Amino acid sequence: MSPTRLTDDEALAFVSDWPEDLPELALALRKVVFKAAQNASEKIAFNSLVYYRAGAKYGAIGGNVCGIGVKDDELHLGFIHGAMLPDPRGILQGKGKAKRHAVVRTMQDVCNNAIAELICASADYRADD
Repeated sequence: MSPTRLTDDEALAFVSDWPEDLPELALALRKVVFKAAQNASEKIAFNSLVYYRAGAKYGAIGGNVCGIGVKDDELHLGFIHGAMLPDPRGILQGKGKAKRHAVVRTMQDVCNNAIAELICASADYRADD
């Protein structure tokens, strides 16, 4: 199944009212997601840009790769199944049963290999395994 994605204009329109430099960081992070999870579909859900395996059981939740959103004026790269992902560099935050996130503050954070590695690991993760 081919991934479905927003147009660049749709993504820009969605993030355009986010605080300060967060739209620019979000759009750059979006490109990292597309490179790291090439088969991921994209949509707007949960007040975020959401990336998921199309056709997965429970859709954007069961097949979730990651989401880009804003919380407390910070850009978060969220992983619904983040607690199950390898995080050797310790960039994931959160104490919930499953969900974790990384805070993205700078373009250097966007380009951090650990971010791409987490996205790849999440794209490969299967909750049913």
